[in-house]
Amino acid sequence: MSLPPRTGRTRPEFNRPETDGPPAVTPASTYRLQLRPEFTFGHARAVVPHLASLGVSHLHLSPVLEAVPGSAHGYDVTDHTRVRVELGGEDGLRALAAEARAHGLALVLDIVPNHMALPAPLGLNRPLWEVAREGPDSPYARWFDIDWEAGGGQLLLPVLAEPLDPGEVKVDGRGGRAVLRIGELEFPVREGTAGLEPAALLAAQWYRPACWREARTGLNYRRFFTISELIGVRVEDPEVFAATHAKVLELVRDGVAEGLRIDHVDGLADPGGYLRRLRDAVGGDCWVVVEKILAREERLAPGWPVAGTTGYDALYRVDGVLIDPAGAARLDARFREATGQPRWERTAAAGAREVLTGDLAAELATLERLAGPELATAVRELLIAYPVYRPYPGDPELAPEALERAAAQAGAGPVAGVRELLLRDPAFAARFSQTSAALRAKSLEDRAFYRYAPLLSATEVGGDPGAPAVTVAEFHAYCAERARLWPRSGTVLTTHDTKRSADVRARISVLSQDPESVPAPAGVDPQLAWVAWQTAFGLGAGDSPAVRRDRLGQALLKAVREAALHTTWTEQNPAYEAAVPGYVPAAAPEPSGPLAAAARANLLGAALLHLAMPGVPEVYQGAETEYRALVDPDNRRPAHFPREALARLDAGARPSGTAEEKLALTAALLRLRRSRPGLFAGYVPLLARGPAAEHCVAFARSAGLVAVATRLSHGLAGAGGWRDTTLPLPPGRWRRLPLPGPGAAPAAPYTGDLPLAELLGDASPVAVLLREDPDRA
Repeated sequence: MSLPPRTGRTRPEFNRPETDGPPAVTPASTYRLQLRPEFTFGHARAVVPHLASLGVSHLHLSPVLEAVPGSAHGYDVTDHTRVRVELGGEDGLRALAAEARAHGLALVLDIVPNHMALPAPLGLNRPLWEVAREGPDSPYARWFDIDWEAGGGQLLLPVLAEPLDPGEVKVDGRGGRAVLRIGELEFPVREGTAGLEPAALLAAQWYRPACWREARTGLNYRRFFTISELIGVRVEDPEVFAATHAKVLELVRDGVAEGLRIDHVDGLADPGGYLRRLRDAVGGDCWVVVEKILAREERLAPGWPVAGTTGYDALYRVDGVLIDPAGAARLDARFREATGQPRWERTAAAGAREVLTGDLAAELATLERLAGPELATAVRELLIAYPVYRPYPGDPELAPEALERAAAQAGAGPVAGVRELLLRDPAFAARFSQTSAALRAKSLEDRAFYRYAPLLSATEVGGDPGAPAVTVAEFHAYCAERARLWPRSGTVLTTHDTKRSADVRARISVLSQDPESVPAPAGVDPQLAWVAWQTAFGLGAGDSPAVRRDRLGQALLKAVREAALHTTWTEQNPAYEAAVPGYVPAAAPEPSGPLAAAARANLLGAALLHLAMPGVPEVYQGAETEYRALVDPDNRRPAHFPREALARLDAGARPSGTAEEKLALTAALLRLRRSRPGLFAGYVPLLARGPAAEHCVAFARSAGLVAVATRLSHGLAGAGGWRDTTLPLPPGRWRRLPLPGPGAAPAAPYTGDLPLAELLGDASPVAVLLREDPDRA
């Protein structure tokens, strides 16, 4: 299918100073759509007119290649050569691209280079099926990180519900080839072994079917985190890269997609090498961002030929600048007093040790065997002590604090030995780095974040629960650096992976402004009681009581299993879990008075900062209006697209409540980004003056746009409001950006020192100003 020419394309310079090449497409913004069998390419085509009206420039699609049947996410890829039939196939994807282009939009694809599905039936993954049949001599054996020696010459397949009974094994023919059956599962049969007795037959195969519990200690292939159903792929091999990327590269060459999101880049053996190969393949015109979690002081590798990250680093700064540090500290003290939980640093370290020696015991055993017994303890301690997700192969500068902490446990000599091994053995360095990334993700995001809950909004991907607040000065410094070095990087507030949507976090964050409003936890488990109340406060009312109880109950059950204090996913405690629903508050706790105003200010302030700050903002499906979602699977419910509400606002209706206020603000800024992208260049902090200056965060973009948000409004109201606080504006005459709905820009423009009481009165806690008659951007 040929695609009509696209209009409105944004082509600023590829402004990464360390990257040469032609100009690159930069989205004005992206909008994430979660595809699934219930929401196909055809359904996505139907919402294109709404998204074009909203102002986005690019649709960001969840993975589109063939996946496990029924998959609700698509990250379990089974075939890299085909677009997923359940979504409408390649014809459906190309039709969506054509529809998008007809409305001035383009597509960004989410691709999964790190892993494939280990599915049931195994035959859905043909390369893996062939490896299981032919063993290490299979041409597909190079696709996967399989340690044949560790498995005694067999690939462990932990796919059985119970330990294998050889009497269950049967062999029959299928398509001219023998097939081994265990219950409903099918496996290939090694040539020449079909006539053996069951025990001998199993011993003769290149694989060993096993109970899923064996994965913890017996696994001999690299996987995604601790998910044994996802097997790692060796895209560092040029032939594997070519085979697994051919269809995606074809879609980019054909103009079906203009951008790529790289899932879990830290899982790759050599992320930098992979990205350079990818850049060579897609050319300099393709916008590429990586899913990379950066610690608070960590920076993205400057040599990577990408536009930046997917934006969790921005999420942390936007959330953090709306958190009161004093109140967060008070909540921290109250939580630890009530629960006996140690401080964040000890909680994180304990989680790392548990996960590494438990869930990742097989990965640790591989590293210890490669390093040798004299270095085994140092390997373990260095992994636990490492402060960021991973080092990179060949990097001689391991984090000094990690070396010091590991040496205190394992000795300086052995730690130095591991450091030397990381420098001289690329294979060991790659596996150490990949294990480190999995360890950080599982021990922080999926354990410590669920244990340490003084302020739940801070326990988000990329966050720092031990230091949740970000000062205005830190926010400005971050944005200025981003504008200078990574102006095309992504920014997000809500994704398919966030534990709570931005609007839920915005509500919870107001508790830092009034920490005594959080009730003392009651019940046998004070940690769960604390988590349950804040979760209910963030979700609030809106659903029917039954739906609300169900959503909260599912979220709390996931929380206690991830925290692994009393029950886990693999070792469930039925008696404890039966009591979990009883911790759901009977009534939805709702903020009132100044706290309700603070929740509104947080919600609108976060939206404004996200959409106006440097970078390419992404709106998650349905989050252009108020969107309250809890952790997966709640955050992947069918999307609600507020088409009628946006049409009413465009027709002049007044926004009805905070949800439509957010919709109006989002549409206005997205439309401005698309129509006048030059307004969103550069970054200049604007500092308020006066008694309430700390409650204002404001900045200028280019010479023609100013964004102003209220922060910590509960304390602002308690101190008497803005009083005579002013905001010095850049030179020129400034007017409010008109929003959809009634109310034009004020007759008199703003100039000079602007009283914030005039700008940010009762009408709105945020404002966007445009300079009159600036040079058109």
